Amino acid sequence: MLKTWHGPRPPQSSPPGDDAAHRAQHRLAVFEDIERGHAGWFWATDAAGRLTYISPAACERFGLDAEALVGLPFTSLFETDPENPGERSDRPLQFLLGAHARIADVTVRLIPDRCAPGSRTGWWALSGQPKIDAAKPGSAKQETGVAFHGYRGSARDITAEYERRIEDSRLAEFDSLTGLANRHRITRRFDQVLAAFKGTMRPATLMMLDLDRFKQVNDTLGHPAGDELLRQVAQRLTRVVGSAGEIGRLGGDEFQILLADQEDRGKLGELADKIIGVVSQPYMIDDNHVVIGVSIGMAIAPFDGAEREDIVRAADLALYAAKHGGRGQFRFYSSDLKDEKEERRLLEEALREAIASVDSGPDSWDEPQLAMVYQPVVRTDDHTVVGFEALMRWEHPTRGNIPPSVFIPVAEDTGMILQLGAWALRQAARDATAWPHPLRIAVNVSAVQFAHPDFPGIVADMLDATGLDPERLELELTESVFMGDGEVTDAAFKALKSLGVRLALDDFGTGYSSLSYLRAAPFDKLKVDRSFVDSCTLSDQNSAKIIAAIIGLADALGMETTVEGVEAFDQRDVVCAKGARFIQGFLYSPPLEQTVVLERMAGGQLRIPPEGPQRHRPERRSVYRRIGVIHEDHRYEALLRNLSATGARIEGLVGVPVGTSLVLDLGAGQLAVVTVSRSEDATIGVEFETPLVSDGAGGLVTRYRASPYALAAAARMVSSSAPQFLEVEVRRRA
Repeated sequence: MLKTWHGPRPPQSSPPGDDAAHRAQHRLAVFEDIERGHAGWFWATDAAGRLTYISPAACERFGLDAEALVGLPFTSLFETDPENPGERSDRPLQFLLGAHARIADVTVRLIPDRCAPGSRTGWWALSGQPKIDAAKPGSAKQETGVAFHGYRGSARDITAEYERRIEDSRLAEFDSLTGLANRHRITRRFDQVLAAFKGTMRPATLMMLDLDRFKQVNDTLGHPAGDELLRQVAQRLTRVVGSAGEIGRLGGDEFQILLADQEDRGKLGELADKIIGVVSQPYMIDDNHVVIGVSIGMAIAPFDGAEREDIVRAADLALYAAKHGGRGQFRFYSSDLKDEKEERRLLEEALREAIASVDSGPDSWDEPQLAMVYQPVVRTDDHTVVGFEALMRWEHPTRGNIPPSVFIPVAEDTGMILQLGAWALRQAARDATAWPHPLRIAVNVSAVQFAHPDFPGIVADMLDATGLDPERLELELTESVFMGDGEVTDAAFKALKSLGVRLALDDFGTGYSSLSYLRAAPFDKLKVDRSFVDSCTLSDQNSAKIIAAIIGLADALGMETTVEGVEAFDQRDVVCAKGARFIQGFLYSPPLEQTVVLERMAGGQLRIPPEGPQRHRPERRSVYRRIGVIHEDHRYEALLRNLSATGARIEGLVGVPVGTSLVLDLGAGQLAVVTVSRSEDATIGVEFETPLVSDGAGGLVTRYRASPYALAAAARMVSSSAPQFLEVEVRRRA
């Protein structure tokens, strides 16, 4: 019987057999202690790699049925890291077992399905030695002199250090604030995608995102609020993009989205629009109502570049164009964006000069570049003018007319909006006081301008200086004024209402308008945005119902409603049927200069009968652009004059029969299949087989593009027959 040894004692002689038995029992006891202590477990296989032994302690811990496992391939018990499905850890194990090599700390995890429900398998380092001894005479292994009997090995629990290593790796690849991929990971992933797709010329799209007005949140509410906002933005992006792409945060308020195998600019535009809409929904940060926006630039490989650096540069230029073209929009890269940053710098300088030209006074030698024009607001039942909206116009000496959607964002970014907005208020008030009839004057107010603490004082000083009756002044605000400190916003509303001025909420319904705006702010009017009017006559749209809902809501709250952008009689019929009492749009009048307003008022012309088209047509853009027209194996040069999503007017080809199929080369790989629908002299009308899609900035583009490689191959084709149509020179008409 084995006796317990309690300490040193003189050695005693014993028979050799008893000593060997004592050592064997001692080894067995140590073996069992290790297994019971869960410090590890043991395993063994036969020469075919089948399991022959697994520790009872392991079976107990994992709820394994040892009898059911014995005889199974040893490698079938393990799985790899689920976060790296392409790296199967059983492959090196399989190789080592097959080579009868020593196994040292191979990381594995037991397959959860083989364990009892709720068991935490953890991560283990497998080690093992092949059992090899001299072959018996006459055996199959006699030639090599050895016989392989399988493996004897152990498993060591490395869960804690493995998870720590995974976390370290995650921190190196993912943004600690949002959990999105960081710059390092998204760059590496983009390189991998481009390398994998380069041989097959498959496309990949990169979206660059930049949050609009994020800096104001940081400045107003502090960095913790900004961090929380970034976390919420990341969550919304993840919901929208899902598994379609990988999202990364580059730092600050800049994000990237990588979309492999995607080149359809129609679908990309829809995704970008959805992202803009979702990100622009209001946020609640520390009980503050926060509204931001996002601008998106997109570039597509291989059309906009073959290397990552080229695609990133192209997407960045498109983003820059989106931000400074009005914000809250997307842009695809095009070659004409290369000088966008320089254009921005020149625009800033020109805007400073324009503001100086109106602030220098009437005795200045400089001709004023800025002016205010006034669009009538008309009562629908008798077509009588009840007021005007003041709109700013900038006529540059050499650039011509520059729209507000271009220069207002520049003014906001540079701080010039305060000076510009103050001038607009003064000028509109001066002009309104000169009218012989005391009609209302509505003036747009930028969110940046409204957020300035001196804004109510500026309005009060302007009213005193011009003598304008406060009840005649209507300040038009957008939802973005609610971004930032709610107490400051409420104080501004209270101060403005104490002056007696009216407040209107512009573009209502275009964002994610909240009824809390109407409850919290003392608005006198809601303005229905023209985007609903544009589609109100279409049967497959809900725009007419939305117009009716907004008008009904305003009526219930005792507010007026003005519907903007009415350009045709069918639109007027719809909005009037939905309850509209005040309309603003080209059907009644475009914006008028002050001299025209004075002339009409002096003549008593306060009634404007509607005049315009019976039906609203989708916008058809007038263009002047050289394009290629391909028929069979001939290419002709022609002039593109009108363009819409569904058709175009082309000049320069004579003798093209109606029904002829052509391919238009619109440049930059844009090839569009068209059918001739009208042909007269040197002018043809064509219809697109696939409608064009928006480029996000008022332009139209094809959904797909031909790759540079396909275009190069096509350019080498040589015509083999005579041209069928006569190509004529068309000069631009004055």
